[in-house]
Order: sequence, then structure tokens, then C-alpha cells
Amino acid sequence: MNMKIAKIISLAGLLAMTGILVYAFTSGNFSAEGAKLLSMPWGIVSLVDLYVGFALFSCWIVFREKTILPSVIWVVLMMVLGFWAGALYTLIALQTSRGDWNRFWFGKRAKTA
Repeated sequence: MNMKIAKIISLAGLLAMTGILVYAFTSGNFSAEGAKLLSMPWGIVSLVDLYVGFALFSCWIVFREKTILPSVIWVVLMMVLGFWAGALYTLIALQTSRGDWNRFWFGKRAKTA
């Protein structure tokens, strides 16, 4: 995949997540709607699926960051803000990798030539 396409996809995800989070926080009722979601089997399945994804994505972040403080900050952001944080992290990783896929995937662990 072209890195420019990956940047466009992550930026689009970040903008979509920003818009939908603003909508939900201004129009929704987190407690009431969360209780309704947790009362349904498929609501529970969806949340478990989502948090398994958060955990797996967080493993990549922890591996890539190599140090504890940035890792903890990003993992907390993932668990609280979901893939809004994931899209932001991906966009930053793509931008700072300067076109090098190895640096994108491995971050501070990337081997330099």
C-alpha cells in the first residue's frame, strides 16, 4: 500500500471519529444508552470485540514505543477514546516514519541502515 493512501485513510478515520464522538457527547446519554447496550447479548459481543481490538492495537503501540510513559498514555487513550486515538496514533506514526514502512511498523525499534 502506498503510504499516502494510508495517511488519507487514517486522517479520514480520525475526522469521522471526531465527528461521531462530538455528536454522541452532545446528543446522547452515555449512562442510559450504555445500560441498554449492556442488556443485549449482541451489545456485549460488540463491546468485547471492540476491546479485544483495542488491546491488540495497544500491543503494537507498546512494542513500537519501547518506553513506558508514552505507551501508557497511548493505551489509556485507546481504552477511553477508542480508534479515535488509534487513527491519531497511526497518522502520527505514518508522518514521522518519513516514507519508511519499517520505521512505521517498528517505531523506535526499527533498525537503521
